[in-house]
Amino acid sequence: MGIGIGILLLVIGLILLFAIKEFPASVQDVVDPGTVGWILVIAGVLSLVLALVMNNQRSKTTHVEERREM
Repeated sequence: MGIGIGILLLVIGLILLFAIKEFPASVQDVVDPGTVGWILVIAGVLSLVLALVMNNQRSKTTHVEERREM
């Protein structure tokens, strides 16, 4: 799930940065779409890195089962 969210944030951020040239004036008065795009790109990259690190740690985990005879 983390990898998918990271990719989604990255794609939306890149669309805001490069694909959309004109925004409505009401949107540009409130926020700068370029800044929001950069924030989403950074959040997407961090999400991807964290998801990959967590998946790597999860794959290295070993489970030990101990059985005691009664």
